[in-house]
Amino acid sequence: MGFVLRVLSVAKRGLRPQFVLIPCRSQRLFCDKPLVSNPLLIKLLQESISRIKTVLDSEDNFTFKSSDFSWDILLTTLKSSSPAKAHLVLEWRLEKMVRDNERDLVPYLELIFLCSKVQNVPFAMQVFNSMEAHGIKLTSSVFNALIYTCLSSGNVMTALSLFEIMQSSENCKPNSETYNTFISVYSNLGNDKAMQASYLAKKGAGFSADLRTYESLISGCVRSRNFDCADRFYEEMMLSGIMPNGQILENILRGLCEQRSISKVEQLLKFMMDGEWEINVPMAEKLMGLYFEHGTVEKMEELLLNLMNSNQSFEVLQQVHCGIIRMHAMLDRLDDMEYSVGRMLKQGMSFRCPDDIEKVVCAYFRQEAYDRLDLFLGHIKGSYKLTKSTYDLLVAGYRRAGLSEKLDLVMDGMKLAGFF
Repeated sequence: MGFVLRVLSVAKRGLRPQFVLIPCRSQRLFCDKPLVSNPLLIKLLQESISRIKTVLDSEDNFTFKSSDFSWDILLTTLKSSSPAKAHLVLEWRLEKMVRDNERDLVPYLELIFLCSKVQNVPFAMQVFNSMEAHGIKLTSSVFNALIYTCLSSGNVMTALSLFEIMQSSENCKPNSETYNTFISVYSNLGNDKAMQASYLAKKGAGFSADLRTYESLISGCVRSRNFDCADRFYEEMMLSGIMPNGQILENILRGLCEQRSISKVEQLLKFMMDGEWEINVPMAEKLMGLYFEHGTVEKMEELLLNLMNSNQSFEVLQQVHCGIIRMHAMLDRLDDMEYSVGRMLKQGMSFRCPDDIEKVVCAYFRQEAYDRLDLFLGHIKGSYKLTKSTYDLLVAGYRRAGLSEKLDLVMDGMKLAGFF
């Protein structure tokens, strides 16, 4: 009896494996390219359903091999306007593979994963069945791909049946990646209890944790605010000799910041700096939030110096500069604020967003330092274009202060900027 028939019979009996699978987020199996003006996509959108396969047959193979072409984008875009057309594209691909007597496993795996993008489980089963009919050896990877497609489409029962078949199979047993998928699913949902149960199931099956396992475990624990377990998994990972990746470090930092543990944050930062790890923008945002909450501008200055010495990215340095300026502005430390602005501008950076500018403007207004405000606006004129919200703030401030000449200049600036 074929595998697919066994799937259906198991599903009817209502049998379940030892733990539950549920839909998971998309895996990064295809290159995420921005949607561009794809000639083939335009043709398929314009053509009638009856001509979809004819259009694909007439297309040059170079189109499909181009680095700019993405089956993922093509199918998801078609599905949004015509699910029937997306299905015909899948059919065409399978028919072509059969005509070409394709024996390589990879194209079939890709086709099954593409089915997950358009949530077409029946056709994924058809691809699976076609592989078996043509004598292509089925592997755990094939079952994993099919299970993933089922989960992505919300077809839990069939996914459960497939997992049970894997358990009873001689050659397609659940492997480490199968268990990692379960762990990842619960991680994304923030269900740390089910996630940890899946981890225990993986260990019980004789598989050790790998980097992907720990990434999901730590992420899920932090998401569910189970920080003690996140720390425990991080320590376990380090003791096992597995080095963290950027995502793990970001999640650990996030957890420490949410726990407001400055001392542990500094220990982690030292580890990252010593190891020449990159601090990314989300990490910098978390750090700035923690330092703002504690009102420790000195820590911000120390962080900036360490980041500059470790050759971090322009965007991260810019963010920390702006955070320092914003802190001084909120505390009405005009001298320190102006020094920090000048330092940032000298390094070729400017403000990131209107809110940073407006915090500075409000500090000047609170101190009635109108001439210093003029100098500030003059300094940033060449590197930052004021937004309407900033102009509105200036208008309100000058009007409230009764400074008609300065108000008129701001109004003229608004007209030149095209705001009225």
